[in-house]
Amino acid sequence: MRRAALTILGGLMLAGATPAAADDPAAGRKVANMCRTCHGLDGIAQIPIAPNIGGEPEAYLEAQLMAFKSGAREHEMMSVVAAGLTAQQISDVAAWYAAHTASATLPEGVNESDAPEACVSCHGATGISQALDAPNLAGEVNIYIDTQLKAFRSGKRKHPIMTEIAAEMTDEAIRAVADWYAAVTLEVEGPE
Repeated sequence: MRRAALTILGGLMLAGATPAAADDPAAGRKVANMCRTCHGLDGIAQIPIAPNIGGEPEAYLEAQLMAFKSGAREHEMMSVVAAGLTAQQISDVAAWYAAHTASATLPEGVNESDAPEACVSCHGATGISQALDAPNLAGEVNIYIDTQLKAFRSGKRKHPIMTEIAAEMTDEAIRAVADWYAAVTLEVEGPE
């Protein structure tokens, strides 16, 4: 819990903002209307280059949006979208997507023990996050995972853990990880 709070506060400080008031998933649903073209209102990606975000840890979502807002992370679409959001709207939309429940099922005949060893402690064998500051990978399109791992490997994206892990990965290892998580079936249920 303390780590999540520090991650959020760190992201807010990067953006030069003050911490937002308590998050409001209902208000976040309204903000999510801007997100639906790429990520869907339920957080299931509508286009291959966008990640699934329904059921992601709230701390992760908020930190990523604040990084886009501050320029610490750059993307041609997300940087523009996040720049127009207030800290409160970011908190609210993160709460909306985090209020969904993500679950995953491995393909028939596949064993969890065959999952990519370097990924399991944070992302789980099925791709459901085991850490508040790590995203779910279940059901992501393999090209999305491949692109992100290569961005970490090249230094285009930076993360204290992922940069080191990706630096040691070959293209073949990256593709194997991407294919593993892409083969997992993701289900996302909305808040009640």
